[in-house]
Amino acid sequence: MRKLGLIGGMSWIATAAYYEQINAAWQKERGAPSSAPMLIENLDFAGLAGLESDADWARAADCLTASAQRLETAGVGLLLIAANSMHRVYDAVAASVSIPVLHIADCVGRDMALAGVNKAAVVATHNVAFGSFYRRRLVGHGIDLLPPDPEVTAEIDKIVYEELVAGRVTRDAERALRTIITSKAQQGAEAIVLGATELERVVDVDANVLPIYSSTRIHAAHAVRWLLGAV
Repeated sequence: MRKLGLIGGMSWIATAAYYEQINAAWQKERGAPSSAPMLIENLDFAGLAGLESDADWARAADCLTASAQRLETAGVGLLLIAANSMHRVYDAVAASVSIPVLHIADCVGRDMALAGVNKAAVVATHNVAFGSFYRRRLVGHGIDLLPPDPEVTAEIDKIVYEELVAGRVTRDAERALRTIITSKAQQGAEAIVLGATELERVVDVDANVLPIYSSTRIHAAHAVRWLLGAV
């Protein structure tokens, strides 16, 4: 049986969403009381938050590659990094193991391309919204992206790092996200990419002014397809 490996803890809120969504999708296919075969290494986000310098990111790469290698040794056949921002060190992680690592932005880009989306906006923290490591993956699937807005990303940073990773969900955050999404629609976006794994907690993915592509939900769905042998 195939086994999935999840590098989590960045934040644990996001990892919990992955765990729930992967198991729910697996059980839908296999029936109750089946659970998805996976191993999770829950890293301490306290040592991986607020990364800025190249040395900081090199340290993060070392931490995640060590985790990936431990999971590979434990017998998993596919790895997921359960955080959009940590895909900045994806290349180092993928090079450190002999098993595939499923890139979150590639999963989102493939789904958007299949749906015929041409232009989208990435709603994410500053690191992701401005990061070429993320944007070039989406563009590689033929998706034109609106330019990132520093004021919006600053607001998202505050919501994610001061509220959502601590388990706080507020009406103010929900209203802020609705305003941001409406603004992106007015700027010509055909769809929204939720590029922070926690944002699904304050955005109604299934009922909004634009189609919402939740990176967490899509990444998890692609992982389940692999578990089921569909890819």
